Amino acid sequence: MKHIVLTGLLSLAGIIVLAQQNDPVVMHINGHPVTRSEFEYSYNKNNSEGVIDKKSVADYVPLFVAYRLKVEAAMDARLDTTQSFQREFASYRDQQIRPAMITDADVEAAAHKIYKETQERIDSTGGMLKVAHILIQFPRNATDKAKAAVKAKADSLYGVLKKGGDFAALAREYSQDPGSAKRGGELSWIVKGQTVKPFEDAAWALKDGEISRPVESPFGWHIIKREEHQKFFDYASQRDAIYKFMKMRNINEQLINQRLDSLAKAQGTTPAKVLEAKKLELEAKDPNLKYLIAEYHDGLLLYDIANRTVWQKAQQDSVGQMQFFKKHRKQYTWTEPRFKGIAYCTRHQDDVQRVKDVLKDKSFSQWAEVLRSTFNNDSVLRIRAEKGLFKKGMNALVDKEIFGKDTTAAPVKDYPYTAVYGHEISAPEELDDVRADVIADYQNELESQWVKALRKRYKVDVDEQVLKTVNKH
Repeated sequence: MKHIVLTGLLSLAGIIVLAQQNDPVVMHINGHPVTRSEFEYSYNKNNSEGVIDKKSVADYVPLFVAYRLKVEAAMDARLDTTQSFQREFASYRDQQIRPAMITDADVEAAAHKIYKETQERIDSTGGMLKVAHILIQFPRNATDKAKAAVKAKADSLYGVLKKGGDFAALAREYSQDPGSAKRGGELSWIVKGQTVKPFEDAAWALKDGEISRPVESPFGWHIIKREEHQKFFDYASQRDAIYKFMKMRNINEQLINQRLDSLAKAQGTTPAKVLEAKKLELEAKDPNLKYLIAEYHDGLLLYDIANRTVWQKAQQDSVGQMQFFKKHRKQYTWTEPRFKGIAYCTRHQDDVQRVKDVLKDKSFSQWAEVLRSTFNNDSVLRIRAEKGLFKKGMNALVDKEIFGKDTTAAPVKDYPYTAVYGHEISAPEELDDVRADVIADYQNELESQWVKALRKRYKVDVDEQVLKTVNKH
């Protein structure tokens, strides 16, 4: 017995050593191993054909490490335990795993079952009919007199048909069913239960080639021609339609749920555990699937932790933005001047000067509200204005009036008087002039500081020898 156990342990040890040799660990991050294949998956995916800024393996390592450090921080913050994370991750994971619970044969069998049930129901009630009709509609809220006129017209057409009139020609000329009239009254194949009862009864009472007397329905009076009949279509002709029906009704998901429930009952476990076992089975066969699911898991955590730590702060920390702007003000320069002001047009000539007068002592940030409350506070808009920081080419009126460009601003209907107001600046005067750039740079600085702190917090060990073998084994 001891010999058997020892042999088993030695065999297991051999398997472990072989696995380590085939897929060695390229780095440890906070004590967690990252295998070469895992690193290769990430590197190759982010440096595939079509990627503009491709990185060498050496250049990619810091980016990968920073990514994994942030995930470690998210795990330490227990963001993976939140209901929102677990719900979204489970949804994505299940999208990758659930389809594997059934096979193409299972889906095909379900499609055949739907077909067979439909076939039996239709064939047992008389099969399918090909009919054409001429419809003379009742007017809306028709009086008895109006209804009688409709009946008389239908009777007249029936009389023409009895004398050998061309059904298709009469349908095209007189039928008030626009869908079928242009086809000579011809309808698609019909089955019992598909049309109103008076129409159905009359159609099935006819023989192929016969024409009915006028038949009253809630829509008006019909003259029906039965053209042919047959049993339900063959499976091959309906397969695509059945598959579309199954997709629309989520039949595949129902099949998966049934399979999970069946397996769970047979194994004395839960559907969730059956699904988890399937996931492990698929990941063992396809490491890329394992890394894809892990990538989504880590990506959700990264988004959450980065949003809390960096992105929200960069967007909302107005004090931090101002301090950053003052500290780095010299780096915000332009190669050409800007016009800081408004380009506007007015209904009345007097308002051209009034606009300038009301804005004269107001700060730039107040201009939009001042203009709205002064000139456009009721249903009639007296002015139209575009406020901003304009460079050449952004606004034709500014180009012409400020930058001296030989151009013409397109006129605005009902606003014939145009002007600009503001001043030309060669460099940003205040934070608002470059706020978007400042926020982006401030975010980058916060990101850099965060990664530095994470590197101090978590230990990172890279095996340079294994790293040299990436994509070379």
